[in-house]
Amino acid sequence: MKVRVDPDRCQGHTLCAINAPAAFELSDVDGHATAIAGDVPSDQEEQVREAVRSCPERAISLS
Repeated sequence: MKVRVDPDRCQGHTLCAINAPAAFELSDVDGHATAIAGDVPSDQEEQVREAVRSCPERAISLS
């Protein structure tokens, strides 16, 4: 599973990084998230799914 953050939708709420800190990096400037490259390790998949559910802007997608 891969995770992606739409930079046009992300508003920097940081909930994704709170729910799945190993899967997201936050900008020091504005708090906007980017997904860490590569596949999500299987032991982190549920945390990433929770991050997707918690995003108020629906900026996170899985593939």
